[in-house]
Amino acid sequence: MNHIKHYAYSHTPLSFDFKQTVERFFVEEIPLYPFTGNGNYLILKIKKTDMSTWKLITVLAKAAGVADRDIGYAGLKDKNATTIQYFSLPKQAEKMLNKNLTTERVEILERTFNKAPLKVGHLKGNRFSIVLHHVHEKDAKFFNTTAKMMQTKGIPNYYGYQRFGEDARSYLQGKEIAHSGKRLKGSREKLMVAAYQSHLFNKWLGSRVKLSKVIAEEKADIAAKKLKYPKPLVEELAKQPQFFKLFFGDVMMPYPHGKPTFVKEMMESAGAFEKKKVSPTGLLCGANALRAQNDARYLEEPFDDDELTSLRGDRRFAWIWPKEVETAYDREKRQLTVDFYLPKGSYATTFLEEIGKFSLKEER
Repeated sequence: MNHIKHYAYSHTPLSFDFKQTVERFFVEEIPLYPFTGNGNYLILKIKKTDMSTWKLITVLAKAAGVADRDIGYAGLKDKNATTIQYFSLPKQAEKMLNKNLTTERVEILERTFNKAPLKVGHLKGNRFSIVLHHVHEKDAKFFNTTAKMMQTKGIPNYYGYQRFGEDARSYLQGKEIAHSGKRLKGSREKLMVAAYQSHLFNKWLGSRVKLSKVIAEEKADIAAKKLKYPKPLVEELAKQPQFFKLFFGDVMMPYPHGKPTFVKEMMESAGAFEKKKVSPTGLLCGANALRAQNDARYLEEPFDDDELTSLRGDRRFAWIWPKEVETAYDREKRQLTVDFYLPKGSYATTFLEEIGKFSLKEER
């Protein structure tokens, strides 16, 4: 996947060993809102290890004597991690659940009630703690400095390699399904078409990061030649204070959530972007998707696919800011523990790859 990824920062690549395992990768969901404490739905805060979200839903449903569809959840988490997630189920199923839930890989940390079930996306974000091995002490210091700088300046919000399957090519099947015109059958086909959506987004984002980097690093006349833009346009774009350059017609959204608007006053939008008040968005093509306008649409169009109508379209933040970044180094073990928070839908591996400048996906 990284052949379409362009890194925003120009520091020297860092060396570290990353593996996504239950001992080295921890993630905790942060709910979108506080629960009411009463209502017809039992809310469980669950710690799980070595189990996918789908598998846990099946385990909970079987133990509680309800259908899988009666289990509400906010987000999907990988099997190869220790995760803390929230689930909802009908209140009356609690007794059966207490009697039948026995697996050691599932620990109920908290219980409460809510007036509504959990739905996908009902998350503020996720808090991560990741242990990296084989880190030199000087690299640990540089890692900390770089991560804190990215907390201030932000990073491109690429989809992580996990989105694209074991062979990183599930988007090709998704494209084929999307172009077949048939109605999607089951979650597997939806996931593959979503992978194709995500692939197009990543390609668009990579192109915009590359463009922005040329403007940031080259003199105006050289950048104009490389980009085949008029020099006055490059000079205007270079005046924007932030790295990721905006164009007329870009779709902006208040950060971390809000209603979309189009860029009309360039420097006004750029100023709000630099202050983290708004962020540009990229297209997830599909039915009823909001498209960019003007110059931004010209840059977006090569990564749009109007044949993809089997899924709803959307916009996704192109640029995000990690928060709560902290690191701790163990000199004897040469291990670096990295703690940070990301908004929902963003990938911890994307953040680590921007620092390390190499793909974290294991070769198979």
